[in-house]
Amino acid sequence: MPLLGVDELQSILTNAFPEFDVPHVEEVTDESVIVSYAVTERHGRPGGTLSGPVMMSLADTSAWVAIMSQIGPVVLAVTTSLHIDFLRKPQLTDLMARTRMLKLGRRLAVVDVDLYSRGETELVAKAQVTYSIPPSSKS
Repeated sequence: MPLLGVDELQSILTNAFPEFDVPHVEEVTDESVIVSYAVTERHGRPGGTLSGPVMMSLADTSAWVAIMSQIGPVVLAVTTSLHIDFLRKPQLTDLMARTRMLKLGRRLAVVDVDLYSRGETELVAKAQVTYSIPPSSKS
């Protein structure tokens, strides 16, 4: 069961990265977290597609949000690995990320991330993100 909900996670995300245009937390369930990012023309690249760094950023951020949903606001958790496969050309519309926790340990978390364009069912990219969780101050 998630420890934190949509509003709490959005607040953590906004406060942790005040200088950035952060994604929007749309849904939190026992199985997944769904996060969206508002894509504009400035996120495009030649050929009318979405840039890879935007997709990698949403994969990473959505994994971080999914971890926070389970362990609370441990904002110092950091990425240790991110593998992404770009599968097809995304549309220049909102990019969506659906996460699934593969492993949540005391020190490492591994999150599976599906990326797709809003309103579409086909994946545009698939990522696996590993995070290092700092030791608890209670330890």
